Amino acid sequence: MRTLLKTVLSALVVILPLNVAAQKQFSLKDPSGKLQVNVNIGKTNITYAVWHGSDLILDYSPISMTLTDGKQFGVNPKFRKSKTKSVNQTIYPPVYRKKSICDHYNELSLEFKGDYSLIFRAYEDGVAYRFVSHLDKPFFVESEQVELSFPNDPNVYVAFPKGRQNEGKEDPFYSSFQNTYLHTPLSKWDNGKIAFLPILVEGANGKKICITEADLLNYPGLYLKNNLEEKRMESVFAAYPKEVKLEVKNLKGVVKSREPYIAKAEGETSFPWRVIIVSENDTDLLNNDMVYKLATPAKEGDYSWVKPGKVAWDWWNNWNIYNVDFVSGINNDTYKYYIDFASEHGIEYVILDEGWAVEGKADLMQVVPEIDLKEIIRHAEERNVGIILWAGFHAFDRDMDRVCKHYSEMGVKGFKIDFMDRDDQYMIDFNRRCAETGAKYKLLIDLHGTSKPTGLQRTYPNTINFEGVHGLEELKWAAPGTDQVVYDVTMPYIRMVAGPIDYTPGAMNNAIRKNFTAIYEEPMSQGTRCRQLALYVIFDSPINMLCDAPTNYLKEKECTDFIASVPTIWDETVPLNGEVSKYISIARKKDDTWYLASITDWEARDMEIDLSFLAPGQYKAEIFRDGINADKVGKDYKKELLQVTAGQKLKIHMAPGGGFAMKIYR
Repeated sequence: MRTLLKTVLSALVVILPLNVAAQKQFSLKDPSGKLQVNVNIGKTNITYAVWHGSDLILDYSPISMTLTDGKQFGVNPKFRKSKTKSVNQTIYPPVYRKKSICDHYNELSLEFKGDYSLIFRAYEDGVAYRFVSHLDKPFFVESEQVELSFPNDPNVYVAFPKGRQNEGKEDPFYSSFQNTYLHTPLSKWDNGKIAFLPILVEGANGKKICITEADLLNYPGLYLKNNLEEKRMESVFAAYPKEVKLEVKNLKGVVKSREPYIAKAEGETSFPWRVIIVSENDTDLLNNDMVYKLATPAKEGDYSWVKPGKVAWDWWNNWNIYNVDFVSGINNDTYKYYIDFASEHGIEYVILDEGWAVEGKADLMQVVPEIDLKEIIRHAEERNVGIILWAGFHAFDRDMDRVCKHYSEMGVKGFKIDFMDRDDQYMIDFNRRCAETGAKYKLLIDLHGTSKPTGLQRTYPNTINFEGVHGLEELKWAAPGTDQVVYDVTMPYIRMVAGPIDYTPGAMNNAIRKNFTAIYEEPMSQGTRCRQLALYVIFDSPINMLCDAPTNYLKEKECTDFIASVPTIWDETVPLNGEVSKYISIARKKDDTWYLASITDWEARDMEIDLSFLAPGQYKAEIFRDGINADKVGKDYKKELLQVTAGQKLKIHMAPGGGFAMKIYR
């Protein structure tokens, strides 16, 4: 990965050490001067506060880490020295939503007796800090104190893990991380109930604060709970697993007991970044790069073999193809049908989801007799289509290197790995090992059934997608009251800030609010057809599924051709307008073609889209609008061909739960 790096020492960083009553105080500003972090090293603890202009974003909050041997980082700190630097570099990611990223920050490193450091970074759009150990022996982390004290009682958007049953009770650390958001004052958040990241906080003057973490490679994921008395959030971590039993057809390992520590660590260890993103406008969150910038860069090498693209997917539509002369299901004829469909439409991949390997054996070398995998791969290769295989966590974990080597040599292009369902240290390290082993054998890795991304896609660019999202699959079994439409205009401002999603859009059966029914065998979406088309532009997903049955797409040629044309990585991303939980408009460019899309909540909207992001001149545009009766029949849409010019104001009507999508080209 190429970078242009310019490092300037402390002269450009505003650092003001002061001796006040045996305390030391430091002030770090971002290069623009908008954001400021004040760090206070007291006798007993270290605290920090964050300002944006004249607005207090985060009041003084303590941070520390406790080891099992009694050593503590950040408690009774003995300051030794500080070091500063300013970095201005350009990152060129091989797989991302833009061609280049400006990585410009100021950094303050504080070194303490006891062999540890604390590093702060200030970017124009957020701040981050991490502990670094300089110990010379391995150790165990008992706990880490992450506290977020707010100046008032802010409203927050939080998602609580829907803990699965474990030994007769709900286990909050046993979760798929696929939950919708509660919008609530912090004081109304159930005391003690944990939430997973990212969390969105409403700050002063319309500013938003997105709380997440980055560079999580071998450490448990961070949860937060509230403290009603102190108006603050406090950290919670899953302890390291001690006893694990296989459950659910041997697909997943369920933790029955845990160790008295949260992590094992090497002597020299950089811990994850604690990230506080600050946005003046909601739309800034749709294009924020902090998690990617803070992640460990990939090793130098050639990543041109990493090929993003779209996938014809079998599981959501339950293999329900029709108008064919063979029995559909998990067999050669069905998969050849999917492959032929993909080839005809320029779709890069087909996934063989759950069912291709013998059930219950957790052995990916045992293929069901109904499938000739070599023949399927041969058929796909002839048609320039790649095959991706689904794998359960345990089956992949127990034989990872052998499985990857075997199927890579057979011609498989990647794995979709599922049912991790936790984010303790073991599972986070499993995700990293999947990425590393996949890279070794030039395999794409789609981490389904997992928690939010924290930058692993930068460290291992073959790691394409991460689920941790309330995706379209949830509508196969949705409980009454499930509101996917509002989730769709909320999640991009929160979960998608952390990185790409594995949402799986593309439903061709589209229902208005009162007509929606959860049906497992022949599922439908909430909202309009044009909304489904728009999701391919709005959602960040380098491997993007076509979730419906090929037969249904063949009946909808105009929509299918549009979906097939939409790229999955981009040269440029331009958020146009939006408001959390209400609506979103985004334009994205690939080569010389722009794609533009909007979606709304259940409120019909008349939008005015400013095309001033276009270079001067005239363009052709294909636009898919909600049909005049889309408020009654979700499938109703209208396709138009227009001439548009740069700077033109385009007026678009969206039906309740609707959207629009357009392709703009010379």
